[in-house]
Amino acid sequence: MSKTKTVLIFDDDTIILEVITVVLIDLGLNVEVSETSHDIIPRVESSKPDLILMDNWIPNIGGVEATRLLKADARFNHIPVIYVSANNDIQSLADRAGADDFLSKPFDLEDLENIVNKYIT
Repeated sequence: MSKTKTVLIFDDDTIILEVITVVLIDLGLNVEVSETSHDIIPRVESSKPDLILMDNWIPNIGGVEATRLLKADARFNHIPVIYVSANNDIQSLADRAGADDFLSKPFDLEDLENIVNKYIT
């Protein structure tokens, strides 16, 4: 039997965190959350996620810089990062960060499920 897949969410909005967590647990996934991004490398080392959801406006270093740090680390650059933001220029931010995909806030729960399934199955 394969291990349960883990999604690590970086977002400082607790309501968003709760909603995403409930949806992903319903999909049978393990969920870990962080409300800051400055410690992205140690967080990824300890949780070993299969997928990361990254908010743009997150305390300390922000989503672009956190994603760049992760993608620059050969141990973790294979982990897909989905950029999640209410920014109207999310595609260019995701591209600048080196993210694998993006999801605009507010998002439809079905869109969340679809994008997660795209990268986690």
